[in-house]
Amino acid sequence: MADDWQTMTVADLGRVVTGKTPPTAKPQLYGEGYPFITPTDIGSYRYCEAARQVSEEGRESQRNLLLPAKTVCVTCIASVGKMCMTDRPSFTNQQINSVIADETRHDPFFVYYLLQTRVEHLKAIAGGAATPIINKTAFSEIEVSVPPLPVQRRIAGILSAYDELMENSQRRIRLLEAMARALYREWFVHFRFPGHEKHLCVDSPLGDIPQGWEVRPLFELTKVNYGKNLPTKKLADDGAHSVYGAAKIIGRYTEYTREGRTIICGCRGSVGEMQITEPKCYVTNNSFTFDPTHSDNFFWLFHTLKERGLRDVVGGAAQPQITLDGISSVELVTPPLPLRTRFQRTVAAMFEQAWTLDSQIQNLRRTRDLLLPRLLSGQVELKTAEVAA
Repeated sequence: MADDWQTMTVADLGRVVTGKTPPTAKPQLYGEGYPFITPTDIGSYRYCEAARQVSEEGRESQRNLLLPAKTVCVTCIASVGKMCMTDRPSFTNQQINSVIADETRHDPFFVYYLLQTRVEHLKAIAGGAATPIINKTAFSEIEVSVPPLPVQRRIAGILSAYDELMENSQRRIRLLEAMARALYREWFVHFRFPGHEKHLCVDSPLGDIPQGWEVRPLFELTKVNYGKNLPTKKLADDGAHSVYGAAKIIGRYTEYTREGRTIICGCRGSVGEMQITEPKCYVTNNSFTFDPTHSDNFFWLFHTLKERGLRDVVGGAAQPQITLDGISSVELVTPPLPLRTRFQRTVAAMFEQAWTLDSQIQNLRRTRDLLLPRLLSGQVELKTAEVAA
């Protein structure tokens, strides 16, 4: 590490703010206005989309806790070490400590990357309790090594280049997903599919549907199975594969649908959440797998299940869950196979492009994560890193 790097505390980087949840008994404090960030909103990108917002009245009730754009937010209770940055004035709940960088001395993006190198330390000092926690004082006293501001900006610029590429790709993925969903809704929800003018609507158990369409049981359209727990040794043997489901023990190996991908749905924990897995993955017994009986059902079935949802078949009070018996009664409005095939061929290119972008994101993230600790410890020459970026 260069001689001009200094050891200081998080408190020296700027103002530390602990968030607060506005009273839920006062709904007027919530509404359009300012993102209200909680740990569940924070993912693997610098910026996140908050599920809720604070209204102007809510802002006035805790104006001293308002975070400007480019504030670094760190979860310090329960899921310790998750991080994001604000992209506009925002609030957080009490599980998050935030750093409003003093931009006369510290680059906010550098602070974001710097604190990422302290995640393991954060987890270590939060341990020892039923619920891991780091209070504001302990968080503020964490030591960090910081170079002069011009070096901070250069380091932040190198790492930000990776994040900006990932963020751009993620935006393109969301656009492609939105295009596929919009087409699905146009054809199969609003019934404005190609040639719909020639089809009259007829009665069915699920309401009016186009003539020639059917109401069919889900179990006729797809095989449904639980994932399955296997010995943990299997995880070591096949550790290169992704694991889907909340359990840490991996389960049933899936390699049977579209190019090794499968559709899964959470049956415990994240109940009812639908997604398409990565190729050749393992699925735990916290999820169902769907193996369409016809390959051209794949994207149509995914969107149909996502659109319909399975919340109406959730059972269990102590632990909400979906069972095979519970979904045995699920029926779906099913268009003729040629129309499902046409939809499959239309949206397949969108999904393939999205999957390619996702693979690029994973590669960029791995490169950035390898570079980050080396830059932040002074192990890598800035000129070398700048050429690589």
